[in-house]
Amino acid sequence: MSESTLANGGRILVDQLVAEGVDRIFGVPGESYLAVLDALYDTPEVTYHLCRQEGGAAMMADAYGKLTGRPGICFVTRGPGATSASAGVHIAFQDSTPMILFIGQVGRGMTEREAFQEIDYRRMYGEMAKWVAQIDDAARIPEMVSRAFHTATSGRPGPVVLALPEDMLSAPVPAPLLARPYHASAGAPEPHLMAELWRRLQRARRPLVIVGGGGWSAEAKAELESFAAANSLPVAASFRCQDYFDNTHPCYVGQVGIAIDPRLAARVRETDLLILLGSRFGEMTSGGYSLMKIPNPDQPLVHVYPDAEELGRVYRPELAIHAGSAAFVRAANAMPALDGSVWQDWTAAAHADYLAHNTPTTIPGRLQMGKVMDWLRETLPPEAIITNGAGNYTGWVHRFYRFRHFRSQLAPTSGSMGYGLPAAVAAKAVHPDRPVVCFAGDGCFMMHGQELATAVQYGLNIIVIVVNNASLGTIRMHQENHYPARVSATDLVNPDFAALARAYGAHGELVEDDADFAAAFQRAQASGKPALLELRIDPEAITPSATLSGLRAKALAK
Repeated sequence: MSESTLANGGRILVDQLVAEGVDRIFGVPGESYLAVLDALYDTPEVTYHLCRQEGGAAMMADAYGKLTGRPGICFVTRGPGATSASAGVHIAFQDSTPMILFIGQVGRGMTEREAFQEIDYRRMYGEMAKWVAQIDDAARIPEMVSRAFHTATSGRPGPVVLALPEDMLSAPVPAPLLARPYHASAGAPEPHLMAELWRRLQRARRPLVIVGGGGWSAEAKAELESFAAANSLPVAASFRCQDYFDNTHPCYVGQVGIAIDPRLAARVRETDLLILLGSRFGEMTSGGYSLMKIPNPDQPLVHVYPDAEELGRVYRPELAIHAGSAAFVRAANAMPALDGSVWQDWTAAAHADYLAHNTPTTIPGRLQMGKVMDWLRETLPPEAIITNGAGNYTGWVHRFYRFRHFRSQLAPTSGSMGYGLPAAVAAKAVHPDRPVVCFAGDGCFMMHGQELATAVQYGLNIIVIVVNNASLGTIRMHQENHYPARVSATDLVNPDFAALARAYGAHGELVEDDADFAAAFQRAQASGKPALLELRIDPEAITPSATLSGLRAKALAK
């Protein structure tokens, strides 16, 4: 595009997105960015996925960012569209996912009047995005979009929000030169800090690595597994980052998250060298900030993180290494081998504890979720992608499935309900050759269940497993713990989920006994279209290891 050519802002924006390598957009159309939609008409190399609600579209963009390492792109309209999309932006922020949300905005001559659907997005999104801006001059689109891609991917990845005034997108201007494609960057560890880490490891007897955060890749995962194997180092995954390390690897010791194995929690407290690698060690991973003292942990702490502002923010490390996780594991593998025999028994015992905790439990009722998970983990290939939102039903997924392949798990560390189905739609769009299975609770599914229509429209043959206990189980569990026998606002009257799926044009079945699950799943696979299996479980089975009546009795006895 030459500077003498006239183009409107919508055309310039789409051309810059193509230059940045964008191949997919997730969104809900609005009149505020019609010029962009018109430019996409002549841009077949970019697929626009028409979603059913802006929150679902933003969650799809987050899932895309997780899967590819490139910013997921979402377009929504002003006001209600932007507010609905905020759930996905918050997920991307807490999950450190590269993402860019473009919002159609009121015309520049209407601002500060509370025009129709007007919101100041700098104020609205200031706490949940790395950068929020408005492009008021179409000539600056390449500059600001380039900055958005660099900001979203560099250091600690995260979301960026750009507002697009409607008149800016539609007015013709001399077309500016496009910016060159972005290049993500993250710091590398300084050699003297790596040498100090090696000295500390050589003195350790009970080391433990906890891995998580953003900026990882399949190559970085392989490097970490090589590093751990060469040195017999035990590796745990932070909350919902279980696919960062092969769960069948002899150095894998489990997930440090909700409902942590008490034996692993004890090891976190007992370690004589705790290495947080890419993880913030936030509330869910730290057990409500109970596994380490603030600000001075009892455990000698090494914190490796790509954002300098996070180092020492909550926990004061004895050694802080400002570096991206991928660069760190490359540097670690280049260091001399350690004498892992010193802590080999510690690692082996921790792995054995994980395998014992990974053994399915028995719950009340005819449908045993442990058996369902056992069948899936033995049947699905390693590259299968498992998605979920939030709720007690996820306890069976996180505890009993074994993740082996990088980005075989898509789940929100922010605990946002409704994430699983949009994430599954995006996963199948990005990887049509990989099986994609979504888990959702009955309450969770109703948050973004309408995105099953998106899966049907684009022929994205995901399998959705709705775990139905007729309640908002997590809140009910907390009610019984804190206000026993006083049930309020947690019982659900649900639709027939299988019939609802069929109404969308998907395959739908009801499963009430685990003995029937395998055949139903195979029929879903063979249906040739998106599918939903409704699994009705006994409401008493509130977690893999607790019942509602048991929680109530314990609380009343206090």
